[in-house]
Amino acid sequence: MLKKELHIFLTAIMFFTRIPCPNWVDHNPDYLSKSSKYFSLVGIIVGSFGALAFYGSLYLLPLEIAILLSMAATIYTTGAFHEDGFADVCDGLGGGWTKEKILSIMKDSRLGTYGAVGLILILTIKFFALKSSPTSLIPILLISGHSLSRFMATTLIYTHPYVRDDINSKAKPAAKSINMKMIVISGLFGIAPLFLFFSPWVFISIIPVYLAKMYLGKKFMKWLGGHTGDCAGAIQQLCEVVFYLSILIIWKYI
Repeated sequence: MLKKELHIFLTAIMFFTRIPCPNWVDHNPDYLSKSSKYFSLVGIIVGSFGALAFYGSLYLLPLEIAILLSMAATIYTTGAFHEDGFADVCDGLGGGWTKEKILSIMKDSRLGTYGAVGLILILTIKFFALKSSPTSLIPILLISGHSLSRFMATTLIYTHPYVRDDINSKAKPAAKSINMKMIVISGLFGIAPLFLFFSPWVFISIIPVYLAKMYLGKKFMKWLGGHTGDCAGAIQQLCEVVFYLSILIIWKYI
């Protein structure tokens, strides 16, 4: 039983990151479909890589460079998996007016104007949000932001149907067969890092983060009738940034 759970967890690691896994771990559809409960835990790991990069470089380099290196570390760890999804959604919703056209644009590997502008803006906002935060909190922000945002992406998979018909899609098994028990487990991992702030006020940030998820989710239902893997990536990116901005506001006014 324990080995099976380890296999499921490592399947999530292999699917969502570039972290090396044992040879016996593969894209088994059954394990991939059950790996959703560990998405938030993967976020903790990815955020921890960013925190380590920040801590390690801050002693040698200026704050701004340390933040950029922490962002680069998380992007490298995931292979820009979620950033790519965010850019595809920007291109699709920006350039398409029908479900078929939007899905076609999102599947195109080329980066369009909407995607390029969206990536520049969201990465810039992310950088300045972290830069404006207390330096001692940045590592905790990175870990919490990556875990909570992935929990929100998991809830999207639960509340919205998967709309792609491509049977060869690697994301399809992960986007189906998710149940409430898996949501609860993902939620525990997603919210747990917030306790590192040692302040009950930070839990208020869950509200705007979930509202951001609902906003994009509503657009996905309107234009697509559900979600794709790119949509989950877009949710992760938007919710991560909204979390950082929410903490800034909380720290300023409370």
